[in-house]
Amino acid sequence: MVTFIIGLVILAVGAALYGRICEKIMKPTDRVTPAVEKSDGVDFVPMKKWRNSLIELLNIAGTGPILGPIQGVLFGPIAFITIPIGCVLGGAFHDYMVGMISSRNDGGQMPSLIKRFLGKHVYRVYNVFVSILLLLLSVVFIFTPGDLFVDQIAGQESKLSNPTVLIVYAVIFAYYIIATLLPIDKIIGKVYPIFGAVLLLSAFGVFAGLFIKGYRLDELWTSGFTFVNDFGDNFIPIFFVTVACGIVSGFHSTQATLISRTMADEREGRTTFYNMMILEGFIAMVWAAAAMGAVNMGLTSKEMLHDSPTSVVGIVAKDMLGSVGGMIAIIGVIVLPVTSGDTSLRSLRIMVCDALHIDNTKKRNSLPVALVIFAVVAGILIFAKTNSDGFNLLWRYFSWANESIAAFAFAMISIYMMKNKMPYLMALIPGMFYAYVVCAYILNARIGFNLNWTVSYIAAGVFAAAYACGIVMYGKKQAALTSAE
Repeated sequence: MVTFIIGLVILAVGAALYGRICEKIMKPTDRVTPAVEKSDGVDFVPMKKWRNSLIELLNIAGTGPILGPIQGVLFGPIAFITIPIGCVLGGAFHDYMVGMISSRNDGGQMPSLIKRFLGKHVYRVYNVFVSILLLLLSVVFIFTPGDLFVDQIAGQESKLSNPTVLIVYAVIFAYYIIATLLPIDKIIGKVYPIFGAVLLLSAFGVFAGLFIKGYRLDELWTSGFTFVNDFGDNFIPIFFVTVACGIVSGFHSTQATLISRTMADEREGRTTFYNMMILEGFIAMVWAAAAMGAVNMGLTSKEMLHDSPTSVVGIVAKDMLGSVGGMIAIIGVIVLPVTSGDTSLRSLRIMVCDALHIDNTKKRNSLPVALVIFAVVAGILIFAKTNSDGFNLLWRYFSWANESIAAFAFAMISIYMMKNKMPYLMALIPGMFYAYVVCAYILNARIGFNLNWTVSYIAAGVFAAAYACGIVMYGKKQAALTSAE
């Protein structure tokens, strides 16, 4: 368990140091925020820091920081080091910068920030990617909590022919519709503190269970590093696509911009954006350790980690916390995707309305947009449930689109930092890495071009270099124009 504890220390100390550096670079002040200046009672609503922080945590913490690390730990204890380093230098930095940049640009959502800092051509491409991501994510976050409830709480088979499945899906859909349309402080702002308590109780319960139950974890110096796991997956890029939400997630950028519209003081940004991502990294670390320990205890198998991570959640929770405590932990895991799905649909509704110049404050305008979005989500969900490989296909495309969006976000942050004479390499380096990851993944994957790894790696390296050169050249041009004004 020493490697795991070292990882937690890296996460905590790294967050304290790097979070402070990020804050010094952005220099938050008492300037009026969009939540106050543009308050409209729907999306621009000033809320307290603790409430914003909980909402941000629940928005970004879907099933990713649980199911992803469960599968990611198949590469061994290297996960306990990679997750915290990536979270500190990549994920938390990404979330903080996007949230702060949005706050300083009228609470603009990601498409408008991309258009402003990367230009209209990149904006058009981004809109396609982000719309696909949010649609797929919404389906995933109906599919996984619904099936987890039916399997673990109701004790039934989660097949589409089971009426219970349809009822559970309908309840989640109904909640999503309400949360998508009503003012953010009426539903999300009220129920999230309750959801947050359940989430944190389950996460810290499993963390304590690791020590109380004596789960044995592998050490990096005894188990070594596995570049290719038992299922033929390469560490780069598969690990970083799989563990996405515990390290870097492009989806988070769509949520940070949402909360930038409810932040009353930009000096709250470090807690609201940076620290909440660190807390998500902690959740990812806990579930990675629980999965490894469960395999070493003989409670489950590596095959189950790979093929059925949702089943592992129930096994671990009930073994560590008993029937009642385990049930609470499972409910906490169910809450995670539900509280990400609602705000992902809310973000998509806002983005579509902004792109079409539709007034979001009037329900008669936003309702038709929301209904079209929900119809598409329902169609994809039916496909995923009726196709034997539907969910795996859905998850692969979602994971790839998620990290692609992160590469766009890092590019936008880089340009912003260049224009404002900030150390832009903090954004450019992780952006290059994720450009490499998403390119290598899609070139090799069966859902992509199905090329061999050698060709994929070489092409990805060229793409990452072109990504960096393009950003630097464009950024210098924009910085020069800014200086000339």
